[in-house]
Amino acid sequence: MASQIVGRLLRSTTRHNPIFPKSGSFSRVFHRNISADSASESNLIRATLFPGDGIGPEIAESVKEVFRAADVPIEWEEHYVGLDIDPRTQSFLTWESLESVRRNKVGLKGPMATPIGKGHRSLNLTLRKELNLYANVRPCYSLPGYKTRYDDVDLVTIRENTEGEYSGLEHQVVRGVVESLKIITRQASLRVAEYAFLYAKTHGRQRVSAIHKANIMQKTDGLFLKCCREVAEKYPEITYEEVVIDNCCMMLVKNPALFDVLVMPNLYGDIISDLCAGLIGGLGLTPSCNIGEGGIALAEAVHGSAPDIAGKNLANPTALLLSAVTMLRHLELHDKAERIQDAILNTIAEGKYRTADLGGSSSTSDFTKAICDHL
Repeated sequence: MASQIVGRLLRSTTRHNPIFPKSGSFSRVFHRNISADSASESNLIRATLFPGDGIGPEIAESVKEVFRAADVPIEWEEHYVGLDIDPRTQSFLTWESLESVRRNKVGLKGPMATPIGKGHRSLNLTLRKELNLYANVRPCYSLPGYKTRYDDVDLVTIRENTEGEYSGLEHQVVRGVVESLKIITRQASLRVAEYAFLYAKTHGRQRVSAIHKANIMQKTDGLFLKCCREVAEKYPEITYEEVVIDNCCMMLVKNPALFDVLVMPNLYGDIISDLCAGLIGGLGLTPSCNIGEGGIALAEAVHGSAPDIAGKNLANPTALLLSAVTMLRHLELHDKAERIQDAILNTIAEGKYRTADLGGSSSTSDFTKAICDHL
């Protein structure tokens, strides 16, 4: 058992570093932008923080507490969800908060709740559209010492984040008939495919699977596959395959070890990434980072805001903490990232302090303190 845990820790620290590749033009350009724009006179790196709604402020406080204990050189610039719609963004996010992310190039976002059917833009959709966050990256790996139905899950989902069914182009044709447009473009498809293959190459991954439904949606998903094939030709060392979305779901449930890196259009990515999170214990354990052009990286917890337990000191901060680790890797603060990730994994593996969703009875603050003690 000990050797398995050590092996898992080694794999998690070698195959999941960082969200951005360490080599190549991506990393050099992005790191230079961050250093120039975000470092203050005190050598602190300024990062935007959206605590979010519901349990968001509580788990954001956990991140700040762990960062303080680990002496992470981050200066947070906090922005909150507003009470009124900002006409410049058509949502409860202000233009100033978006400008903060553009200026700092890096940020962390807690869960945000959007009322359904209220006539304004989703908060998450606003961030993706306005900041051009074109790829959502979710490493999904089994945590040592936390038993689920599957062992040794180790895959990455890369989701196109800006178009597809999430383009928001809907209208009523006639009464009782509503039409929604699925937009797939060559530019966006090539961009996310290129990122997926570059990610696979720089992380020692062997296979990229393009997920689609081109047998039915021949033009839209067909274009996406055509772009993936074009990019795949530039990476002959990486095995490329195409898997129909419904078959992919079945294969993931039967044997997730069949997959390595999965790249897919927007809606499929929304579904598959949540399915993969379920393989390792849920969204409360899954890190996520949104990648944007111009050097922007916005890490986020993708679980809900859980208003039923908000303010009760019961929330699990693991997903936001692991997402913050991906932010540190993007900033090339690898030593800090390793220390914090090891402390999180060791705390969960030890089993003494776990929140209710992990089968324990610890409070958010107790769980956070245990992580700090493991640093």
